[in-house]
Amino acid sequence: MTASPAPAREPLKFAYWVPNVSGGLVVSKIEQRTDWGYDYNVKLARLAEDNGFEYALSQVRYMAGYGAAYQHESTSISLAIALATERLKVIAAIHPGLWQPGVLAKLVASSDQYTHGRFCVNVVSGWFKDEFTKMGEAWLEHGERYRRSEEFIRYLREIWTSDHAELSGDFYRLHDFDLKPKPYDVPGRPHPEIFMGGNSTDARGMGGRVTDWYFMNGNTPEGISEQVQDVTDVATVHGRTVKFGVNGFMVARESEAEARRVVQDIIDQADVEAVEGFGSAVKQAGQSTGDKKGMWQDSDFSDLVQYNDGFRTGLVGTPEQIATRILEYKKVGANLMLLGFLHFHEEVEFFGKHVLPIVRELEAVELERVG
Repeated sequence: MTASPAPAREPLKFAYWVPNVSGGLVVSKIEQRTDWGYDYNVKLARLAEDNGFEYALSQVRYMAGYGAAYQHESTSISLAIALATERLKVIAAIHPGLWQPGVLAKLVASSDQYTHGRFCVNVVSGWFKDEFTKMGEAWLEHGERYRRSEEFIRYLREIWTSDHAELSGDFYRLHDFDLKPKPYDVPGRPHPEIFMGGNSTDARGMGGRVTDWYFMNGNTPEGISEQVQDVTDVATVHGRTVKFGVNGFMVARESEAEARRVVQDIIDQADVEAVEGFGSAVKQAGQSTGDKKGMWQDSDFSDLVQYNDGFRTGLVGTPEQIATRILEYKKVGANLMLLGFLHFHEEVEFFGKHVLPIVRELEAVELERVG
């Protein structure tokens, strides 16, 4: 019997993309009052914490490309942001193959201690071949990258929770290893939260078997529902539950027409060469899947201007329209919305004042309706 995700009764959570990469969250030459530097990001983190955001996801890039000339490393800026805030949880994206899992496990355990349980990881299997090969690391085919990532996660979970950690895999080993200190003791949390993202069959299987959270690129509610169902089916077979996050680029304005003009301006001023280069790289990565079902496979030029298909989620319009749209995603199984913005400081504050209160009102109405 196919398991269906239960309607989320808890309030929807919100995360934002940390702009730790130059060029903002769109591959466009439009003005963006967003900066990739430390001071800007500390102020943003404090604004986000005070405007309803519970998580901040730091991107991982190691070299220039596709409009991102400069990048701050994800684990270090995540720790910096966490230490500058009081409640915000940080999610550092990392690549197996560029990290030895025991070293990362140690870094996360220490960071989790410093932040009293607010450090998380997003395990990214990789799409940018040059980041691996130009640093002398092997580039594995798609299925092997996900096999390595799954083993990487099993290693993290084992070393964080066992006093005599053991693991014998195809990529990694542990032999009677006792990591001290362990991550911070948070009641009800066995270890720091582990996120991943994907769309392929390999990703869905891995998500259901080993991760706590499964991130999805921007998509329609129907497209999100299909992935939620697939991952939930796998998780149920393994006696697990998985939570789900949806990427969306939010453009909230006083009128729908104004919001749509902003999106069109972003697309009209796209960095064509960078968008086409990005599209070529990510589609090559996805096309290497056995069933050709991968991230970005049906993304067109306009979708790729926001490089995680954020426009496709449709968070464009008035606060009321956006809040209503967000609830559609909650109804199909989303537990978290991962948001990007054009001008982060101003728009994060606008979200907290004008969009989030409507989301909470709609949630209350829906909860009363379903009992």
